[in-house]
Order: sequence, then C-alpha cells, then structure tokens
Amino acid sequence: MNTATIPLPERIRPRTLDEVIGQRKLIGPGGSLRMAVASGRLPSMILWGPPGVGKTTLALLLAEAVKRPFVALSAINAGVKEIRDVLARPSGMFPPVVFIDEIHRFNKGQQDALLGAVEKGQITLIGATTENPSFEVNGALLSRCQVYVLEALDRNDLVQLVDRALQHDAVLKQRPVRIDQYDALLRLSGGDGRKLLNLLELVVLNHIGTDELVVTDEYVTTVAQQNIARYDKSGEQHYDIISAFIKSLRGSDPNAALYWMARMLVAGEDPVFIARRMVILASEDIGNANPTALIMATEAMQAIRVIGMPEGRIILSQVAVYLATSPKSNASYVAIDAAMALAEKTAHLPVPLHLRNAPTKLMKQLDYGKGYQYAHDYNGNFSQQNYLPDELEGHKLYEPGQNPRENDIRKTLHAWWGDWYGY
Repeated sequence: MNTATIPLPERIRPRTLDEVIGQRKLIGPGGSLRMAVASGRLPSMILWGPPGVGKTTLALLLAEAVKRPFVALSAINAGVKEIRDVLARPSGMFPPVVFIDEIHRFNKGQQDALLGAVEKGQITLIGATTENPSFEVNGALLSRCQVYVLEALDRNDLVQLVDRALQHDAVLKQRPVRIDQYDALLRLSGGDGRKLLNLLELVVLNHIGTDELVVTDEYVTTVAQQNIARYDKSGEQHYDIISAFIKSLRGSDPNAALYWMARMLVAGEDPVFIARRMVILASEDIGNANPTALIMATEAMQAIRVIGMPEGRIILSQVAVYLATSPKSNASYVAIDAAMALAEKTAHLPVPLHLRNAPTKLMKQLDYGKGYQYAHDYNGNFSQQNYLPDELEGHKLYEPGQNPRENDIRKTLHAWWGDWYGY
C-alpha cells in the first residue's frame, strides 16, 4: 500500500508504550498499567476517556507487551454473532485480548455474550468508551473489569504530537514546514489527538509549492473552514451544538431546540447522549416546577435504548417540546450546591442528640434519640422541631421558584415552618 494513502495518525502510531504521549500516570514508571504489564498479568479493563487520547493504541500495545493475540471489534458493527465467532476461535496457550471500541454502544445482550468468557478467563477484555461506564456497561460485566480513566491530552502533549509528526513522518518530512502558531491547530482539534493529526496533514498537504510553509493561526483557520465538516461528534462543534440545544430548552424555545437536535441527529449523534442530557436538564432547569418532566425524560432515554433510530427521533422530539414548554425552576439545583458547600464547611458539627439512632441500652442512657418528636403522632403528621445541627438552626437552603407548583410548596412550608426558616 502507498504510504501516503494511510492516514497520518496510523502512520505515526506508537510502536511501544514508551512512545505513547500522555497517560503517564497509567503507563509511566510505577503506573498501574505499566506494573500489570511487568507482571505479565493483564486484567480485563475498561478504558474511559475523551476521544483521541489513544485508547485503541494503548489496548494494542498492552496486548503486544504481554505477548497475547489481539482481536479488535467495533461496537458499531459487531453483534452477538461476531462476538461468539471470536470466542469460538482456538486461542492457543494464552487467552486473546479482545478489544471492543465504543463498548457503550453494546446492548445488554451483546455485553452478556462477553460476560461468561471474561468470567472463565477465555479472553482478556479491553473496552474503550467515551461515556461513563457506570451508566453504559452492565453491572455484572463492569464488576469483572478494572476501570482506567484516561486523561485528556494537555497543550504540551498536543504540541509534542505535532512536532513528532513533522520530525518522523516520511510524507510530511518531504515538505519544509515551520509552526509559528499552534493555537488554531489545538483549538479546532478540541484536544483530540487523532483529529489534530488529521488537521495537521490537511494543512501541510494543502500548501502548494516548494517554498517553506509557515503555519499560522490564520492559515490553519482558512484551510479548516474550506475543508472540515461543520459538525464533528468528537470535536468543538459537538460541544457547541449540544450547548445551543440545552440553552434553547432552558430558554423555552421548542423551535430552536428541535433545530439543534435535528443538526445532531443528521450528523449521526448518539441519540442516547441527547436523551441523557435532557434527563439532566429536566432536574436542573425544571425540577419541582413540573416533576413529570424528569419522568418523561428518563422514560425517553430507556425507550431510545429499546427502539433505536430512526423511530427514536419521534420520542426525542416529543420530550424536547415537553421540556421546552414546561415551567422552569433551578431551585433544587441551587439548593443542593448551597447544601454541599455548607456541608464541606461544617462537617465537624455533631448530629443533635434527639436525631441520633439509639439501638442499644447504652445509647439510650446517653440520651440518644431523647426528645425526638415522631411526626405521625401529631396533627397533620408534622411537629416543628430542629433537624439541623444546633449551630445551623434556621439556616435556609431551599428557596422555592416563582412558578405555580413551587408557589404552592412555599405556602405549605410557610404553614409548617413560619418564621423558623423565613418562608
């Protein structure tokens, strides 16, 4: 194959762990993965990190370092049959390393197909994901894997990646190049090493002539605008468009919300990602102004997982319109942040005696639970008493929002607590 037709990220892919840029906490001296390799015992694992930080490369190098066969599958294309075909192959003396990219896209049946093989030691699983594995990998499989968090490449890492490509890639070395400014390269690649290298190659090969190419931010921006698609699921447009979508929902504009959501769907965005963000918004920006919003958003996320696309777009549309047209309140969001800040400052305060548990005779003798007023023994199932540490008595954290439902909550709190909390 003509070397020039191979993408730059593949041409300069590291050949050993020492050549990997970044992730020194894991593969540097004393790093957990470095120590695993040294022992020859590679555990099944999930590599969780942002796009373009080298998850695939790291998986391949780990397999090579412990001299294991390496099999790569993509969760986008592989089904249960493909998984079983891999498991049926003779593995020789050592179990193969089976790498599954985007493992968060596997459904429960596909993940269950891996579980038995991992349990029996038939394979060493390495799954790669950009999504929180706590949400996307079923508990049984997750409990049998170590989770390693890969850090985003910092500026020094990305600059080093560019410089190494210019110094060592045979194709780029044929052209005289000087980097005067890195900012546009780094900004447009959004911290994604693969995208950065593809952009660098585009910039260099766009230059016609034999004179030296001086790379500036202006030149990079011009080339990028002419050649790069306006939406990239792993890049800057991804974050800009999801931000516009959420702000449109928060701002009660269903038309804009549907437009930005359609932009994501047309570009191939994961519908579960969109649904998950709506679940967060339903609590953060609507909350008790309309508690049904959280139920709707959560059910939508589950329905999307079952139904998939293209029908899932209808569910997403229904819920987006519902959220956009719901009354808004961030009162609970503000309250928990205030409560956590207060908790950090006052973690030394004891629990008042009347609120303490008293399961033993000694504790009762020490007045644990003494004076506690059991709410159900009182009219209206309510008795006014202090539930905070004594030093924080009357400290209000929750202020109901200005909407019909929370106005009703405010009236109830006023009837219960009056001047105690200032409602």
